[in-house]
Amino acid sequence: MSNLIKNPIMKNNIFTFFALFSLIHQFALGQVFSYQTFENGQSINHRILMDEVYYVETQFTTNSNQFIKTVGGFYQKKGDQLVVDLEFNSNFPKDSLKNIVIEKTDHWKRVSEKALPLNGKWLMAGRVMGDQERRRDTERPRKTMKILLAGYFQWIAYDTATFSFYGTGGGRYTASDGTYTENIDYFSRDNSKVGIALDFEYQRKGADWYHKGFSSKGDPFHEIWTSRTQ
Repeated sequence: MSNLIKNPIMKNNIFTFFALFSLIHQFALGQVFSYQTFENGQSINHRILMDEVYYVETQFTTNSNQFIKTVGGFYQKKGDQLVVDLEFNSNFPKDSLKNIVIEKTDHWKRVSEKALPLNGKWLMAGRVMGDQERRRDTERPRKTMKILLAGYFQWIAYDTATFSFYGTGGGRYTASDGTYTENIDYFSRDNSKVGIALDFEYQRKGADWYHKGFSSKGDPFHEIWTSRTQ
């Protein structure tokens, strides 16, 4: 007796289930998208990092290496729209936006690479000073978050209470055998750093990521990041 499924409705249901499961799994790991717009004769890159609950979009140029803006926060899908409740908006002093609605995504191009070690959202949780750890409260409004998805990274320093924005940088990353490398595509504090690669040591301990090396200014540091569960 054949084990093949001959009921076409059942076949379709099984196909739909696995397609939906695959989509949910992909967004659980995170996806990265890109598209371009043109303004005043200049090409603007839009890079989007999003997992199943969080959305970050950054605009920058490469022909003159200029950071333009970044926004991010938790989103909900409502019909064909993405409604984003922003945690940060680098352009807030000019536009006062705390919520945005994304209506069209068909022009997005998926540029995701494979998921790597450290994939996910992280909050700065403290520093190692000598043989002592100095921890900070990750629930406070003043946050530094790093989001690593599908081979791309971005860090953002911001305050959810005041909507103050302190800086961001991002690009591509690799992580293997205890070495974490960032290749910078944009940096709000210093456009001249675009194109450089920074190597760090990394170690996972439970929910924490120990991040050790030198900053883009050459200053040594040993940071503790903790996994953001929401």
